Amino acid sequence: MAKPREALNFPSSNSIHIDPYLPSTSPSSQPSSQPNKPFVTLTYATSLDSSLSLSPGVQTVLSGPESKAMTHYLRSKHDVILIGCGTAIADDPSLNCRIEGVGGYGGEGLQGQPRPIVLDSRGRWNVTRESKVVKLAGGGKGKAPWIFTMSEVGKERREILEGVGGQFVQLPGKDGMEWAEILKALGERGVQSVMIEGGGHVINTLLSPENASLVDSVIITLAPTWLGKGGVAVIPDERRNEQGSKIAVGRLRDVKWVPLGEDVVLCGRF
Repeated sequence: MAKPREALNFPSSNSIHIDPYLPSTSPSSQPSSQPNKPFVTLTYATSLDSSLSLSPGVQTVLSGPESKAMTHYLRSKHDVILIGCGTAIADDPSLNCRIEGVGGYGGEGLQGQPRPIVLDSRGRWNVTRESKVVKLAGGGKGKAPWIFTMSEVGKERREILEGVGGQFVQLPGKDGMEWAEILKALGERGVQSVMIEGGGHVINTLLSPENASLVDSVIITLAPTWLGKGGVAVIPDERRNEQGSKIAVGRLRDVKWVPLGEDVVLCGRF
């Protein structure tokens, strides 16, 4: 049997710099003009050449211990965390929070644990009883995921997920699920804040010109390494003005740089 992973600590001397960009304290957390839209935090770790991993489907560790603890701290401050099915397939991630004092790690019940959301429009992720999110939910160390899909779901997979408290959520779409519809569906289910972690397709589509305005806060860990050509890079689609000239997709404001060990964390707002 696998040894339980240790609880993490993110000291207040570090969290004080991050807190202003989180849902409970950020000025952007005031009621949105878009009905049912949760507060959206985009966060990920990247190399110096803007890559998330060495190549598609390859799990690549970038964050040092301090910024890794920050990621778990961020999870404790959001209702849900969201990834794409590519990340679920490649990493079999736990998608829970291991901050000391959170439910399952010294706290009561599941208080502070976020709900994992997996975007799987085509039903590619073969969730099983051995998937980490399922085992953690069954063991009281995390909440069971909601899987957003456009595909029909088989009886066995549905029973596995529903057996630990999860569910499949059917969304309309032909070429893919729309971000506005995804966030609306979360809002209608009482979700007030969502932490979007990746992977590359999820991040790039969210940062595209038509979707970037949906993001409230951005928290990016920059690791002191280059991954080289062929990596999964953060490069959103280009944006052009009325004259057809290429312009910046967006620029952050209220920017703060926070050193964490060998990494540096960029915080900002759209």
